[in-house]
Amino acid sequence: MESTPSSSTPARDLKPVRTRFAPSPTGRMHLGSARSALYPFLLARRTGGTFILRIEDTDQKRFVPGAEQELIDGLRWLGIHHDEGPDIGGPCGPYRQTERRAIYHEHAWKLVDLGHAFPCFCSPERLDKVRQEQMKNKQNPRYDGACRSLDPGESRRRVKAGEKYVIRFKMPKEGTVAAADLLRGSITTDNAALDDSVLLKSDGLPTYHLAAMVDDHLMGITHVIRGSEWLPSMPLHMHIIRAFGWDEPVFAHLSVFLKPSGKGKMSKREAAEALKDGHSIFVTDMKGLGYTPEGVLNWIVLMGWGVSEDDFLTLDEMTARFDIHNLTPSPAAINFAKLDHFNATHIRSFRTEDLAARIKPYFLQENLEVDNDTLLKVVPLIRERLVTLDDCLPFAAWFFRETVTPKPEDLVGKNLTAAQSADIARQSLEILAGLPEITPAAAEPPLRALVERLGLIPNQVFGILRAAVTGQTVSPPLFESMEIVGKEKILERVRRAVEILEKM
Repeated sequence: MESTPSSSTPARDLKPVRTRFAPSPTGRMHLGSARSALYPFLLARRTGGTFILRIEDTDQKRFVPGAEQELIDGLRWLGIHHDEGPDIGGPCGPYRQTERRAIYHEHAWKLVDLGHAFPCFCSPERLDKVRQEQMKNKQNPRYDGACRSLDPGESRRRVKAGEKYVIRFKMPKEGTVAAADLLRGSITTDNAALDDSVLLKSDGLPTYHLAAMVDDHLMGITHVIRGSEWLPSMPLHMHIIRAFGWDEPVFAHLSVFLKPSGKGKMSKREAAEALKDGHSIFVTDMKGLGYTPEGVLNWIVLMGWGVSEDDFLTLDEMTARFDIHNLTPSPAAINFAKLDHFNATHIRSFRTEDLAARIKPYFLQENLEVDNDTLLKVVPLIRERLVTLDDCLPFAAWFFRETVTPKPEDLVGKNLTAAQSADIARQSLEILAGLPEITPAAAEPPLRALVERLGLIPNQVFGILRAAVTGQTVSPPLFESMEIVGKEKILERVRRAVEILEKM
């Protein structure tokens, strides 16, 4: 087994690897898929190697239209860019398994010729009857070997005559097979416990077991990083690889994701409940919910990587530090609070111009006219308050509205009457109207003096002004916000507040 040097080794000294992300287009792209793409991507980038996208679409019964494009779009959004794949081509194509049917057919029959596989003509009805009988006798359901010993010549004749068949692997009945997983060590299995698994289906398409092994070999994959659900298939995969006499790639099976409680895998019901709380396990949803690719990647990369869970990492930093030997098999509970933490942290790290460009579409979706100069002034005021990008709306949409409509009750100061609040608003208006311009330096001292003169606390006076100016009770710093809005609009809004209070 090839060994990957530690992260302290200069990247130029690492041997380039070839890795792949090989999803099935059978559903939405979730965070498990994203992590299964991220780790091999990091390993390839760390070593100056090649990262391949391969679409394993041979299970046509579960095929979901649009799923492949969602996978590609999700990778692109996350910044996980492949070097070869179905959308960009490459020297080892085609990269969709349904387009490689002849390749698998050839390799399946090669195994037959080598004595490691055989055609099986058993009907689904017969196989089901055998399974039912085995289960009735409390035996593990498995193929009973009915076609295993057929004369090769007879089998060829039946195939040529058009009889329906599958090709099964001829599993040894004695001995053991050892499979090495980088995260768990050597795993030894008795051959007698293994079945004569189907390699080529009756529709001419391969099962995963044949297709993935053939493709990994022909595409020169050196490291296979995949989900732990494939661990039980490792013995069969080792048999197939060795039957062909091929070199074995390094296998690493990732830890499983557990639901937030840490008990069991995430179910569809729990995923739906999480979405109600503004969270999701699906990459497209995360984008729509205002999460950043940087925050999502930082969150995902630490779920199964043995480094500090509080590490703030950019994609470049992940690449520089990544070491496949630091992956851990320990299950990782999905912690959405961590996602929020990393997302907010990355938002705070963005340059003002970058963050402005990212939040502008949210305002435009609300049909607001956004001028860039104002937006660039707003960003520093709200940056520290954002957990997700769409948080910009409750904090800052009011900046881009011609008028605001505060609730009358929000204009009444705490422990004050409407009449008292109206008087405070009038006095504040006089102070603001007398200023040459409304800036924090010009407006805050006289308004604080008003607070002292009236014997009130700042929140009583400034709360009235905040509701009048912003139309809401929570906003960025008041005086800095007022400067951005401008004197004319501020005076107009405070006058309107006085009118509302006088009518209460």
